[in-house]
Amino acid sequence: MTPIRDFPPGAAVSVLTPDMPLRALDYLAPEGGVATGAWVVVPLGRREVVGVVWGAGTGGFDPARLKAIGAVLDAPPMRDELRQFLTRAADYTLTPLPAMLRLATRVPGLADPPQMRRLIRATGTLPARTTEARTRVLGVLAELGGAGLPQADLCRAAGVGAAVLKTLVAQGVLAEGEVPRDLPYPRLDPGSGGRALSPDQSAAAAVLREGVRQGGYGTTLLKGVTGSGKTEVYLDAVAEVLERGRQALVLLPEIALTADFLARVEARFGALPGEWHSGVTPAERRRLWRMTAEGGVGLVVGARSALFLPFRDLALIVVDEEHDTSYKQEEGVLYNARDMAVLRGAMAGAQVVLASATPSLESWANAQAGRYRRLDLTARFGAAELPDMQAVDLRAAKLPSNHWIAPALQQAITARIARGEQSLLFLNRRGYAPVTICRACGQQIGCEHCDARMVEHRFQKRLVCHQCGASKPIPEACPSCGVEGRLAAIGPGVERMAEEAAELWPEARVKVLSSDLYSSARALKEDIAAIAEGGADIIVGTQIVAKGHNFPKLTLVGVVDADLGLQGSDLRAAERTFQLMRQVAGRAGRAERPGLALLQTHQPDHPVIRAILSGDEEGFWQAEAQARQAAGMPPYGRLAGIILSSTEAQPPYDLGADLARRDGPLRAVGAEVWGPAPAPIARVRGRHRVRLLVKAPKGAPLQAAISAWLAQVAVPSSVRLAVDIDPQSFL
Repeated sequence: MTPIRDFPPGAAVSVLTPDMPLRALDYLAPEGGVATGAWVVVPLGRREVVGVVWGAGTGGFDPARLKAIGAVLDAPPMRDELRQFLTRAADYTLTPLPAMLRLATRVPGLADPPQMRRLIRATGTLPARTTEARTRVLGVLAELGGAGLPQADLCRAAGVGAAVLKTLVAQGVLAEGEVPRDLPYPRLDPGSGGRALSPDQSAAAAVLREGVRQGGYGTTLLKGVTGSGKTEVYLDAVAEVLERGRQALVLLPEIALTADFLARVEARFGALPGEWHSGVTPAERRRLWRMTAEGGVGLVVGARSALFLPFRDLALIVVDEEHDTSYKQEEGVLYNARDMAVLRGAMAGAQVVLASATPSLESWANAQAGRYRRLDLTARFGAAELPDMQAVDLRAAKLPSNHWIAPALQQAITARIARGEQSLLFLNRRGYAPVTICRACGQQIGCEHCDARMVEHRFQKRLVCHQCGASKPIPEACPSCGVEGRLAAIGPGVERMAEEAAELWPEARVKVLSSDLYSSARALKEDIAAIAEGGADIIVGTQIVAKGHNFPKLTLVGVVDADLGLQGSDLRAAERTFQLMRQVAGRAGRAERPGLALLQTHQPDHPVIRAILSGDEEGFWQAEAQARQAAGMPPYGRLAGIILSSTEAQPPYDLGADLARRDGPLRAVGAEVWGPAPAPIARVRGRHRVRLLVKAPKGAPLQAAISAWLAQVAVPSSVRLAVDIDPQSFL
């Protein structure tokens, strides 16, 4: 079909590129004209860059001085829906639109012409003589159902040399041909492999299916206890999307979750979906980008950046584990993928499903207010039951120095090992010890680039800064006083817990699951799969183990320090502790064997600990909501963070003080500004950081007020200024 040319040759058009600092620039439409949303190549200074035709030229320039568009790319134009989404997202986050566009252009070879590759297929002709090698070749191709393979891949899969293929081609048994490199994905069969659903699941799935059938925007909070089968419910909604020939997107918070999820999708629909995250090859990323735009993929599973793919007909967005903090991007463009998924759904007229066993207070409050539909799954699927939860009072436990596993937890683990079951020791601290101190001078070893202590990673024999990633070998002598043999590790990390577990149970197989111990997502996936098959007796893990993994033999969860998340003044400390403890406890007893969760705590009477143990989730959310509402804090008020940084300490503080004095635009909408103050970690990667916090009523036009406020000052070139709307972290 010939594309509609909105602008004739020579017309002034506005082109936005990720390389521009603040806004779109005007260019002349090329010979043949150009359409709105077309991908084009334009001159920018001495370079040629890729951009998108955003609309009519803004004017105000002598047309004779405008440069012409260099080329129109052979790529599907960006749809109005995606351009509106990027514009609205930029306005909400106070991000320059070119920076927002950059999120939608993270695809290699976008300006390259469509590429071809040579594949070998079976013709259906039988070979003149059958050999074992030839049979293997035909068997591999038969399994592909006629899809074909490149020569090198076919040789590798069949275990034959190129000469075998050459002979079969000469006999007409095989044929070579050129096909586009970016092929559509295999069709997912919505009627294949569906599991029998429980009455609760069936009722929830029917509501989601009806939402897809009716079309249009709507957001649903799918709240279900761990192991209740939320995935099967929303996959049923995906099946409805596929039946209608439309597209669905499922967001996952961690790459490590994708392997198990992809296997479930393949079992459910008979083929693999498109996959989008940092572990996908550049060639596959390019293919998926084009296929989302052309409708050549029905389901995409990805990380938060998949929200910016150019879907042709998006009908459903699922945000799995919607409460997870991984959905908030903390560098570059600052946005929350959960909130942006709701915005994308509204722009696309798509249904949005937010799934969690422990939803964020924001989503819970939206459901309470009637802005979101709410569906509850209250029981585990099949014979599995929720784990029993008990506190272990560390005040009464007599633990030796430098030991952290209480006798009650020791006895429970010993019993599980005897029964051939698995136990999990959970501690949300990576490494061996959070602090290394010199007993001679009292100095704690810190990072040279950050105001943070370095964490000992004994398995790697290094000290690592968890802020900037800097590392160095563990020294023999104190860097401060030079005395040897007096450095001591203070406090436990997961590596130290593994050491203690090996000491207590020398015959047990102990496995540590922590993101810093894996060089690739594949290695982590392989270990998780091995553990699920019974490859460990005791798992020692950080929060990565709380995120959706299913270990059928795991019947005991021991939380080493349930009080850890309650420390400090974080607005969401209680909420996050409650979520994490409930999620990690939910790993136990997910099959037919009953589960037990033991929480070691010095504060068994703390309201959060009591809520976790009682299972009174609604009571917890009600109490947390009342406290936030009384303080005017999110989701019943609005916050924005202003982060100023420089290689020198004084300039960001001076700019912050100047801003604080000019708070008139904020006061005009009922907002107030707190600060400036040094960030809790005041220096990161060699840059000194100062923060201001803006607090405003719920309905205040905060973005407009902040824009007017910041426009009053000139930011020095030595200072970076970042705006964080709805901050999740205050470090």
